[in-house]
Amino acid sequence: MNALSAQDRDLILATQAGLPLCAEPFAAVAMTMGTSEQDVLSRFQTLIGSGVIRRIAAAPNHYKLGMIANGMSVWDVDDAAVDKLGQIIGELDFVSHCYRRPRALPLWPYNLFAMLHGTSRAEVEDKRTQVAQILGSACRASDILYSKRILKKTGVRLSKRGD
Repeated sequence: MNALSAQDRDLILATQAGLPLCAEPFAAVAMTMGTSEQDVLSRFQTLIGSGVIRRIAAAPNHYKLGMIANGMSVWDVDDAAVDKLGQIIGELDFVSHCYRRPRALPLWPYNLFAMLHGTSRAEVEDKRTQVAQILGSACRASDILYSKRILKKTGVRLSKRGD
């Protein structure tokens, strides 16, 4: 991997705590950096394309949105079907993130994880039933782990010192 350019490092430092909450966040970042909005967008595309940045996404506080029942559903799905089914599950409007993970046999047979959100556990259980119906016979077992509190979500942070 190539070292980050000074401009790319400045862009990451300017945005790693979040984009400005305004109508044109990339233009606002560009203004603070003394460059153009197109330059900011182009640099982000290059950083995403090279894998330095995986994605730009919102990380909402589900509790403040009224989604106080949150459960990580875990599924033991046939390996031949998990990628296709995981894509379908990840696109459901009540799933905030969905991903495949290796099993840790014999104690943990689950290879598909999907975070389900609702205003009550009953609502989350209804959504879990919907997921189970989609997975059908490709699913051999499942469980759900409910959140007790929200955890601070942050990614890797660059230091301002440059090391």
